[in-house]
Amino acid sequence: MLTLEALRIVQGDFSLRADWTLPAGITAVIGPSGAGKSTLLAAIAGFLAPASGRILWDGRDLGPVAPGQRPVAMLFQDHNLFPHLTAAQNVALALTHRARLTAEQTAQVTRALERTGLAGLGGRKPAHLSGGQQSRVALARVLLQDRPLMLLDEPFSALGPALKAEMLDLVAELARETGAQVLMISHDPADARRIAAHSVLVAEGVAHPPQATGALLDAPPPALRAYLGG
Repeated sequence: MLTLEALRIVQGDFSLRADWTLPAGITAVIGPSGAGKSTLLAAIAGFLAPASGRILWDGRDLGPVAPGQRPVAMLFQDHNLFPHLTAAQNVALALTHRARLTAEQTAQVTRALERTGLAGLGGRKPAHLSGGQQSRVALARVLLQDRPLMLLDEPFSALGPALKAEMLDLVAELARETGAQVLMISHDPADARRIAAHSVLVAEGVAHPPQATGALLDAPPPALRAYLGG
């Protein structure tokens, strides 16, 4: 369970505060551009050191823990796929950086590709995959990391509405299957309504405690109403 304890993140003149525990399941992170949504995820992942406060996982302080050792898998907007590697090789990076895989690792990669709808496409490089297929490769890699917390920084924003909805539903399925907590940034309130039971509003220097998504979007506070245009 993720807990942000009197957390304060500072970057130049910008600061962001948070003090809450993440509920089970999927939580959306919403708010105006530049409010600090990506900054929040970067701190949780270990890429930014807090100015004060703590980031805890099951009571353990993650402050001294390097990003790669945290119980976190992160999916970025640009997917971070290596163009010279095949889909299978990109996915295999979740397990090892060695070129040669063991039989068990090969089987794990194959299962991850199949689970994300990429059966038979493991030999293709990113340039020969559609945008949706590239998203699935990145998601398969996150799945194979088998971490209890998934951070999604708008990984599907470049996709069309139907394909984005399909990917969101896949994330929801994987979260249910694995029991992972998910913290997902989205600029589209429809994404939050679709799969996130709770939402965190980031606005005016505060990442507010998670609230029920429907209640927050149906009666938004002034900062969120201005952002949504209501």
